[in-house]
Amino acid sequence: MRDDRGREFDERPWGTYVVLDDEAPDHKVKRIVVAPGGRLSYQRHQHRAEHWFVVAGRAIVTLDGVEREVGPGESVDVARTQAHRCENRGDEPVVFIEVQTGTYFGEDDIERLSDDYGRA
Repeated sequence: MRDDRGREFDERPWGTYVVLDDEAPDHKVKRIVVAPGGRLSYQRHQHRAEHWFVVAGRAIVTLDGVEREVGPGESVDVARTQAHRCENRGDEPVVFIEVQTGTYFGEDDIERLSDDYGRA
């Protein structure tokens, strides 16, 4: 699916994402919005690491089973193969910018360890 600017866009059970940049072979940039009450699958990737910079809302981030709260101006680094998820327990959307680095950025590099929406 494409947004009104022609960028890759997708709606997921937890919210939405739009690809801001994917032209370089060594990184990809997304804007991710997690709706109130939503959470991404607990997952890991074999071919990429991620850096999340929160711009709005308060997120609960789980890294290898350990939860921490992050808010606007804070960031999280997710190493390649590290189990991770982002959850929104608040009333306002959580918005973060995700910078992926690695060798492959396809959505099929998601290994879902658990998922609230039956996709694991």
